[in-house]
Amino acid sequence: MNTDGAQIIRSSHFDYEFYLGHKIIFICVATGDPLPTITWLKDGIEVDNSFNNNLHINEWKFGKEKEAQIKSKLEIDPARQMDSGTYECMANNKYAVDRKNFKADF
Repeated sequence: MNTDGAQIIRSSHFDYEFYLGHKIIFICVATGDPLPTITWLKDGIEVDNSFNNNLHINEWKFGKEKEAQIKSKLEIDPARQMDSGTYECMANNKYAVDRKNFKADF
C-alpha cells in the first residue's frame, strides 16, 4: 500500500448556511509525496480566479519533504444567489485523488 497518495487532511465544514452579500470561505489542506495539486470545482465545473470577479483562490505551500502540505482557500466575496451550489476541493498527485464537497445554500 502506498502512503504517499494525495490526502486532504483538513477542510472547512461540509454543509453550511451562508448569507447573501457576505463572504464565503472554503479551505482545504492536503499532503502527499509528491505534493498534490488542488483544484476547485463548482457543480462539477473547474473554477479558478478567472471564473468570476468575486471568486478568489489562494494557495500556500509549507513544511519540508514528506511533511510538506499545501493549503488552498476559495473565497467568494460578496456571495450572490448565483454562487449557491456544491463546491469540491480535489487534491491530486500521481498516486491518488482525494475529494471533499461543500454545499453553499442561501
